[in-house]
Amino acid sequence: MGDIFTILFLTMKDFKDLVIWQRSHQYTLNIYKLSADFPAEERYGLTSQIRRSASSIPTNIAEGCGRQTDADFARFLIISMGSASELEYQLILAKDLNYVSLSSYNLLNSEIIEIKKMLNAFIQKLTRKI
Repeated sequence: MGDIFTILFLTMKDFKDLVIWQRSHQYTLNIYKLSADFPAEERYGLTSQIRRSASSIPTNIAEGCGRQTDADFARFLIISMGSASELEYQLILAKDLNYVSLSSYNLLNSEIIEIKKMLNAFIQKLTRKI
């Protein structure tokens, strides 16, 4: 019985060790701070949407890490990629509505593009193994 637990322990992945999770978590914290200044009437609109999209990225990375197979993990990374694309649009919308300064937009946009590149590379790595 001890051997099975040792094997399971050694094969478990800790999402907190992944650079992509760390970056997307920090990015989510930045989005929460930024969206705190959105107009009150956006509380249930864009503020809620942008926060859900941002938090969905590290959430799905964490959930994928807890799955048994690389195929399952890749599927959750693909979901994270979809959330990152949603967020990329929501940032454009926030900028066009003048909720975000151009400099903040440029910084956040370049970071989400980097996160998407990292997700894509990770997905490619996992799908090559399958």
